[in-house]
Amino acid sequence: MLLEAIYHRPRLNWCYAYDRETIHLRLRSKKNDLTEVFTYAGDKYAWEQETALIPMKKFVSDEMFDYWECSVKPRFRRLKYAFLLQSGQEQMWMSEDEFTLTRPATPNRLFEYPYINPSDIFTVPEWVKNAIFYQIFPERFANGDPGNDPANVLPWGGQPERNNFFGGDLQGVIDHLDYLSELGISAIYFTPVFTATTNHKYDTEDYTTIDPHFGDVDTMKRLVTACHERGIRVLLDAVFNHSGKTFAPFVDVLEKGEHSLYKDWFHVHTFPLEVIDGVPTYDTFAFEQAMPKLNTGNPEVRDYLLQVAQFWITEVGIDGWRLDVANEVDHKFWREFRNVVKKANPEAYILGEVWNESSSWLQGDQFDAVMNYPFTEAVLDFVVRRTLDAQGFSHAIGKQLARYPQQATEVAFNLLDSHDTPRLLTLCEGNKDKMKLASVFLFTYTGTPCIFYGSEIGLDGGQDPACRKCMQWDPLLQDRDLFMFFQKMIALRKQLPSLRTGSLKFLMADEGGTKLAYERRLGDEIVLVLLNNDSTAQTFEIPLEQTGWMCATGTEDMTLTEDNNTLQVKLSAYGYAILKANK
Repeated sequence: MLLEAIYHRPRLNWCYAYDRETIHLRLRSKKNDLTEVFTYAGDKYAWEQETALIPMKKFVSDEMFDYWECSVKPRFRRLKYAFLLQSGQEQMWMSEDEFTLTRPATPNRLFEYPYINPSDIFTVPEWVKNAIFYQIFPERFANGDPGNDPANVLPWGGQPERNNFFGGDLQGVIDHLDYLSELGISAIYFTPVFTATTNHKYDTEDYTTIDPHFGDVDTMKRLVTACHERGIRVLLDAVFNHSGKTFAPFVDVLEKGEHSLYKDWFHVHTFPLEVIDGVPTYDTFAFEQAMPKLNTGNPEVRDYLLQVAQFWITEVGIDGWRLDVANEVDHKFWREFRNVVKKANPEAYILGEVWNESSSWLQGDQFDAVMNYPFTEAVLDFVVRRTLDAQGFSHAIGKQLARYPQQATEVAFNLLDSHDTPRLLTLCEGNKDKMKLASVFLFTYTGTPCIFYGSEIGLDGGQDPACRKCMQWDPLLQDRDLFMFFQKMIALRKQLPSLRTGSLKFLMADEGGTKLAYERRLGDEIVLVLLNNDSTAQTFEIPLEQTGWMCATGTEDMTLTEDNNTLQVKLSAYGYAILKANK
C-alpha cells in the first residue's frame, strides 16, 4: 500500500455538500493499489450511536491514480469520518493526521464536515442539466433587417475577415427560431451584442445598449420573449475584463490623462496613454491597445458592471451570462457578481471562460460552470489528432470528472468548436464520420452540450476569422444528413436521462486501442455507448451481466449479437452504437 499517494482533504472536490442532506466524499490512491475503501463516519456528538462503515466505489481512474467516492446522508447534517483502506489482506486506517493499524477510538482527530449550511451548498440551475445549447455569432447568423446594416456591408456568404461585415442581426435570429426548435435547441449562447466597433463586439462601447447594427433593447426583448415561448433560454456574453477603445470613460482618459475622473477605472502605468514597442502603457486584453483592461477593484467600476449584469436579467429577462476572459478578473468581483445575478434570478446560469483547470471558480461562490475546453481537447486528441489511445482518453476524462464537485460537472459547458477555434469539420479534414463520432461522445456525456452555429449543416472553417463565416440558409447547400444526425442525437439525449446525469463507467478502453465502450446508468436505466475510432471495421466483445439489448441508434451497417452474457457488436470504420438495456 503506497501511503504517499493517498490523498484527501475535507473541502473542495474531496468533501462537499451535494444537496441539503447529502455529503460526497472522495479519496485518491495509487492506481490499482487499493482493493477496497470504506468511510468510517458518524456524528461527533453521538459517536457511539451514529457510526457506520460505508463502502466507497472506484468511480474513475487516470494514468496514475484511482479515485474513490461515496455519498453520506448524516442524520444531523454534520459528519466526522475516517477511511479504512485495504490492499488484499493489508489494512490501514486513515484519519486527518495519521495512518494507523487500529481503528480510531474517538472522533477527536478525524476529518470533519461541520454542518450542511444551506447557504454554503453549491447550487446550480436545474434547467442547464437538460439543456442543448447553440452558440450564435450574431453578425454571421442571419440578416433579418437590412435597414440596420453597416454602411460597408458585404453580400451574405462572402469570405469572413477580421474587419468585414455581412449584416447579421437579432431579427435574423428571431426569423429562424423555428429552425432551432426543429433541431431541438433549448438554449442559445450569444457572443456580445452590445454597442461596439468590431464585427465580434468584444470591444464594448456601451454595456447598456444593443449595437444598432443588431437592433435595440426592444428587439432583444422581443427575441427573449420569442425564445421563452419556445422553451429556449438566452445567455449573453459579458465582457467585463476589458472595454473597447470607444468606451466613454476610456475616451475621457485618453483626452484628459491624469486629470480624468476615470483614470482609476483602468490599470494605467504611465501617462499619456500610448504604445511603446508594441506594448501599451496601460493593461489590456493581451497587448490589444483597443481593449483596455477594466479595474474591477475600483468601487465605481464594480458598481457600474454589477448594475449592467442586473439590468439585462431583470429588465430584459435573459437567463444568464457567459463571462469573457473570466480568469483574469478578480475573485472578489465574481463573488459579488454571483450575489447580484442570483438575487435577480436564482436560476440564472453563470458560465466563465476559463480554458484550464478551474476549481478556484467552481466552489459555489462564483461560477456555475466553465467552458469545458479540457473536455474539448481530450475528445479532439482521441478522435481527430489521434494523440490519445482509448485508454489515454478514458484517463483524461476520468481526471476531469475527479476535478470538480458533481453539480459542477452536471452543468459543465461541453463544446467541440467555437468562435475561438477551428470548426470541427475542418479539424476532421472533412471526414463526417469522424465528426459524428466526436459528437456522439459530446451528446452522451455529462454536462450541457453546445453546437456552434452551422456545424449541424456542414459549415467548415479554420482558425478565426475563417470559423466565423456566414450561416448557410439555402437548403440545397445544407448537409441534411448531418442535420438529421444532430437532430437524432439531441432527441435521444432528451429521451434518456442517464445520458444527462447518470454515472459513467468505462467498460473497454485498452492501451493502444481504438475501441471505446462505456456505460451510462441512472436508476434502472442502463445505456451502453460503443465508439470505433478506427479506419477499419472492428468487433466489440463485452461481457455483461445484463442481457436483452436494443439499439437506440448507430451506424447503419452495425450488427449485434448476444451469447453467454457476452455482447458482440461489429461497427464499421468510425462507427458507433448506442444501446439500451431492456428493463
